[in-house]
Amino acid sequence: MVIGAFAAVYLIWGSTYLGIRLAIETIPPFLMAGARFIVAGSVLYTIMRRTGAPRPQAIHWRDAVILGALLLLVGNGGVSWAEKRVPTNITALTVAGTPLWMLLLDWLRLGGKRPHGLVFAGLGLGFVGVALIVSSRDAQGHGIMDPVGAMMLISASVCWAAGSIFSRHAKQPSSALLAISMQMIAGGSLMLLTGCLLGEAQRFHWHDISRTSAEAFVYLTIFGSLVGFTCYVWLLRVSTPARVSTYAYVNPLIAVVMGQVVLGEPLPGGALLAGVFILAAVILITVKGRAK
Repeated sequence: MVIGAFAAVYLIWGSTYLGIRLAIETIPPFLMAGARFIVAGSVLYTIMRRTGAPRPQAIHWRDAVILGALLLLVGNGGVSWAEKRVPTNITALTVAGTPLWMLLLDWLRLGGKRPHGLVFAGLGLGFVGVALIVSSRDAQGHGIMDPVGAMMLISASVCWAAGSIFSRHAKQPSSALLAISMQMIAGGSLMLLTGCLLGEAQRFHWHDISRTSAEAFVYLTIFGSLVGFTCYVWLLRVSTPARVSTYAYVNPLIAVVMGQVVLGEPLPGGALLAGVFILAAVILITVKGRAK
């Protein structure tokens, strides 16, 4: 079961970049992401409540909204929006730097500890990689990343890191799965609201949805949200955080391969080098952090 859960987290979360790209071909990004998480969160919430999870308190919902805003509205919703402008492989490599932002924010917070030795070196190496991938150019000399898309991906990574740090101190129900369902419902609602404010609802028509986008949406809802999150939380209970965190540098590799095989996305040499820097940095800080 442990091997199966790891395989699910690696393969499913690695494939969500491709799933998002296919879904947003005919479904607006924030409406797509919001509906996906509201459906998944509502199903999971109902299951948990009917199996005995106690009713959450108001303070639990308050922190669920904060986490939903950081992790899902900006974190996941930002990635979904950016994929309209940035290829999936470049998106995945950029988002792979999220653990670097997490380490930096944890250091800068009140009472945070300064990283030392190789962990600090890994932090520097990772940010060099992020700078390289943002500034890389293709064979024709054109930038491989849309500037607005790059800013959105960096913002998404920073907010995901901030949400992950806040989650350690947030008031949450004793049931981890119930807490996740609440975050999905809150974050999904915020994404739907954002989509409406951006005019996505006015431009969206049901008959425009292609079969490919519909299938990708179902895949993201069932496997990306329900199965992926469930396996991830279960692994946190039965395995070590260091082992579970390896998804951060396995997912981008899967996303790059799938982007090239399915979509034929090229990967310029500069972006490849930047990806190597980012993944090496994440591995370094993960291994050294575990050693400490």
